[in-house]
Amino acid sequence: MNSPTPVPALLVPLAALLLALAPAFSPVPAHAASAKSPAKKEAKSAPAADPTDTLLLSTIQNELHRGQAELSKLDPAPYFTSYSISDEDSMVVMASEGGVLTSTRERRRVADVSMRIGKPEFDNTHDRERASAITTGALPIDDSPDAIARTLWRLTYEEYRKASKAYTNVKTKTAVRAKDEDESPDFSIEKPSSYVEKSTPAALPDQKAWEDLARRYSAAFRRYQIQESLVYLSAATGRSYLVSTEGTNVVTADAIFRVLIEGQVLADDGMMLERAETFQYSDPSKLPSQAEVDAAVASIAHDLNALRAAPLAEPYSGPALLSGRAAAVFFHEVLGHRIEGQRQRGREEGQTFTKKIDEKILPDFLSVTDDPTLRTLAGVDLSGFYRYDDEGIPAERVEVVKDGVLKNFLMGRMPIKNFASSNGHGRAQAGKMPVGRQGNLIVTSSKTVPDAELRARFIDEIKKQGKPYGLFFEDIQGGFTLTTRAAPQAFQVVPVMVWRVYPDGRPDELVRGVDIVGTPLTVLNHIEATGDTPSVFNGICGAESGSIPVSAASPMILFSDVEVQKRKYGDTRPPILPPPPLDEKSDNAEKGGAQ
Repeated sequence: MNSPTPVPALLVPLAALLLALAPAFSPVPAHAASAKSPAKKEAKSAPAADPTDTLLLSTIQNELHRGQAELSKLDPAPYFTSYSISDEDSMVVMASEGGVLTSTRERRRVADVSMRIGKPEFDNTHDRERASAITTGALPIDDSPDAIARTLWRLTYEEYRKASKAYTNVKTKTAVRAKDEDESPDFSIEKPSSYVEKSTPAALPDQKAWEDLARRYSAAFRRYQIQESLVYLSAATGRSYLVSTEGTNVVTADAIFRVLIEGQVLADDGMMLERAETFQYSDPSKLPSQAEVDAAVASIAHDLNALRAAPLAEPYSGPALLSGRAAAVFFHEVLGHRIEGQRQRGREEGQTFTKKIDEKILPDFLSVTDDPTLRTLAGVDLSGFYRYDDEGIPAERVEVVKDGVLKNFLMGRMPIKNFASSNGHGRAQAGKMPVGRQGNLIVTSSKTVPDAELRARFIDEIKKQGKPYGLFFEDIQGGFTLTTRAAPQAFQVVPVMVWRVYPDGRPDELVRGVDIVGTPLTVLNHIEATGDTPSVFNGICGAESGSIPVSAASPMILFSDVEVQKRKYGDTRPPILPPPPLDEKSDNAEKGGAQ
């Protein structure tokens, strides 16, 4: 959901198949606060392997130093160069109604050559020229040192030409422009990291076996009147290499396996209704059983049929209760993006919280940390886990808000005023420049009440305000937020299961067609209380440095006031013809094969 101005978003899978929805309602423990300090913690490193043990590592190290030695003779000369290599084996299988739609397996290597010309205080990335510091290209998958080295040589020269031109441009522009309020350096000085992971991630499953699995999973939709359905299996495993002229040598390995189950129906008025469930693991042996998938499909079908019959909601402002899952995404959008470091600097950024360090921005019973060092919470795999960020800095737990008071920002290697160092949150997808991004954003409360009691307080708040009803947001599919000055400092969260809760005891009523909207400084002041059972949301977040995996966790939260607006939707009519009759013999065979 990128645009000419940064529009951070927690992307959803329904159009882009990015697997943003991973339900995880397991209770997670509250985390003790860490000592307040922007300084980095020392990470424990595995014993460093001899670079010659890995042909790829030794080849890129040799070419990096050869290139730097030659380029240092030029004017202007780069003061920093790095090579980042992603060596990945991936597989995707999509199926619908028991039939495979597509099945692909790919091995690829991608190289990012990053270069900085000038000095850390002022270089070619200054102001709007950050993209000048990176050139990306495919690297040979054959372990041929000559082929790899020559490709890196070409990419390095391309990057030098781009960076040197940008450096000339920024010097010229800076000479005629007014000074910025924050004149922090363009690049932070950091201690080099050395880490070579010796463990090997799980291998990709057999492709035919996964095709059979996708057929069986997707056949479960045949039992229901679902207009469109999809099962999407993805697997990615590989190693990442980062070497730099500073002396950083980091090699990490990872694997991720996801199953997305999605259903869609059209309401009579043309609104497309969507539900999705995702299972995510680092071990393919933990993929869901057929019984778990059948239960997920049944839940999706039930919800879609209920939504199709549900009335349209109207614009509303009043008491609202967000489930832990909904509140997690709410905090990701409303707070999380605004405490990313680079958003505190530059004439274009709204800088909502830039000058609020040591000021109260949340109720005093709430604290927020971002901890990418956590692989799981209460047995739930977290998407935002990583050992080192994409700039080679050790991942670090950062206490962002302590007892309602803002304490820190999520920093990459772009310094800001009073925060000169990275805290291990420089993140990007291949081909993008890293910036400060969220990892595992965790909201904790020191003043919790049981969820059932929180609902009672919710009803009391509805009565107190004299509202005919309040809104309970049970589940959401994503959202986005605006952080630049050129646009309103607003956010939009997209719920899918919304209930009217009546104070007179009438049963809750499912409604559809509204989005949560608002501005951060206002809505954060309306938090009244929290539940005692946090939930996890795993997703894919898109912003200026690309799409990256993230997680957020939060307890249920009661708001005294939340605003919703009507959702835009199309006018396509539902199908006139009924679906073709089910082949009972074929369906029974599929059921039998799933045992």
